[in-house]
Amino acid sequence: MKDFDKLLEQYAELVVKVGVNIQPGQVLMVTSPLETVEFTRLIVQKAYQAGAKYVQVDFEDEQIVRSRYEFADDSTLDYFPAWKGEMLEKFAEEGGATLTIRVPDPELYKGIDSQKVSRSTKAAARARRAFADYTRNSKISWCLIKAPTRAWANKVFADIPAEERISVMWDTIFKMNRVDGGDAVQNWHEHLERLKELRAKLNGKRYKSLHYRAPGTDLHIELAEGHIWHGGASETQNGTSVVHNMPTEEVFTMPKRDGVNGYVTSTMPLNLNGRLVDHIRFTFKDGKVTEFTAGSGEEHLENLLATDEGASYLGEVALVPYDSPISNLNRIFYNTGVDENASCHLALGSAYPTNIENGTQMSNEELLRHGCNVSLIHTDFMIGSAELDIDGELQDGSIEPVFRNGNWAI
Repeated sequence: MKDFDKLLEQYAELVVKVGVNIQPGQVLMVTSPLETVEFTRLIVQKAYQAGAKYVQVDFEDEQIVRSRYEFADDSTLDYFPAWKGEMLEKFAEEGGATLTIRVPDPELYKGIDSQKVSRSTKAAARARRAFADYTRNSKISWCLIKAPTRAWANKVFADIPAEERISVMWDTIFKMNRVDGGDAVQNWHEHLERLKELRAKLNGKRYKSLHYRAPGTDLHIELAEGHIWHGGASETQNGTSVVHNMPTEEVFTMPKRDGVNGYVTSTMPLNLNGRLVDHIRFTFKDGKVTEFTAGSGEEHLENLLATDEGASYLGEVALVPYDSPISNLNRIFYNTGVDENASCHLALGSAYPTNIENGTQMSNEELLRHGCNVSLIHTDFMIGSAELDIDGELQDGSIEPVFRNGNWAI
C-alpha cells in the first residue's frame, strides 16, 4: 500500500471515529462532491466497519447548482422542496448522523446576480429550520470535513503547476488534520485535550467583555451572562463525543446580542456561498451592524445582512492564535471551515444555544431575552492577525490581556 493510500485510510478512519463518531446501529448521511467519490467510498467502508446500520450518500455537483441560477425561471428561486426539509427532520428525529465534505468553489457564482443566490439560500434555510435546530442544539452528531476539488485547488495553489495542485492539497489536508505524523486518532485525542484545558481556563475567567484592537479594528464585545466557552470535542445530548469541524483550532462563545460596539475589519477574504467578499469593515452600535463596506463583493454582503433581523447581529466570538498550525501554512484557503481555524473570527447570525447555560432548553424567544442571537444564517468572517490585541474585562471590572500580537497572553 502506498503512503498516500495509508494516509487516506487514516483520514477516513479519523473522520468516522473522532469526527462524527458513528455509533453501532446508527444511520449515517454522507454529503460529498462528485469529485471526491473515491474518498467517499472509503468513508462508507469505515462507517460500516464501525457498526453503522445504513449509510446514505448524497453526491453534489456545483455546476448543476449553478445551472439553476443561469437557466431557471426567476420566479422559482424562492422554492425549496418542503419534503426535503421534512426528510431531514425525520432523519434527525431517528438519531441519524451527518458527515459533510464542504468545499465550495470560491468562484462558482461569478457573474451570477447576487439576489438570485440569496433568495435560494434563504428559501433553503427556512425549509431546513427544524433540522438546523437539531444541529445548533447538538441533538445529533454532525461533522464538516474537507477534501480536494479541482476548483478549490486551482484557487489556493495557483502558484504551482496545475498537475501538482490536487496532490499538494491532499498533503495540506493531511497536515492540517494531524494525519501526517503517526497515529491520527491518537494525535487528535491529544489535540482535543489541549483545547479542553484552554476552554476550561476561559470558563474559569468568566469575562464580562472583550476589547479588540488592531489596524482597522476597535471593538467592544460584551459576553452573554452565563456564557460557556466550547472548542474541540463536543457532546451531543445523548452523550456522544463529536468534533463538528475538522480541522479545528478554535475556542468560541456567545456575545451578548445587544452588547457589541465599535468597528472591525476583516483580514481574509470570505467565501460567501461561492462568492468572494474581501476587505470587509463593519460598524456596530448596541449589537447591530449600522454601517458596512467591502473592497469587493459588497452587494453579496448587503444581501446576507438582509436575510432577517438577526443577520445584522453577532452570534459567535472565536479565538485562534496567529501562531497555529493552519496559520503557519501561510495560505489563504478561501474556505471558511479552514480559514476560521487560522484566525480569530466572529460570526454574523445565529448563536449556538450550547454556548449559554441551559440554552438548549430555551425557546427562541427565551434565547433572545437572555442575549442570544437568533437567525437563519451563521456566517463566520476572519479578523485575526499578528497585530491583534484583545483585553478581557473580569467580573470585578479589572482588565487583563487575553491576546497580544495575535497570540495567547493568559
